[in-house]
Amino acid sequence: MANHKSALKRIRANDAKRVLNRYQAKTTRTFIKKLKGTTDKAEAQELFKKVSSMLDRLAKRNIIHKNKAANNKSKLAKHINALATAA
Repeated sequence: MANHKSALKRIRANDAKRVLNRYQAKTTRTFIKKLKGTTDKAEAQELFKKVSSMLDRLAKRNIIHKNKAANNKSKLAKHINALATAA
């Protein structure tokens, strides 16, 4: 257990940041699943704008690695393009 007042404050701050980071990451994953389940191309493109923005924000804040964000965006773009040829 921490003995210093500043260490106790740091523990509280880290817990608060951890909860917020997990919430943002989970919300992004939910949107990704929603996008993958979409069959309408127009709806998927609108959702892709929001999801790519969320992924960029997570990468900027070091919640996820920048390459993971890039890989996810690439795969989602391929998914949307595949919808265009199928429809």
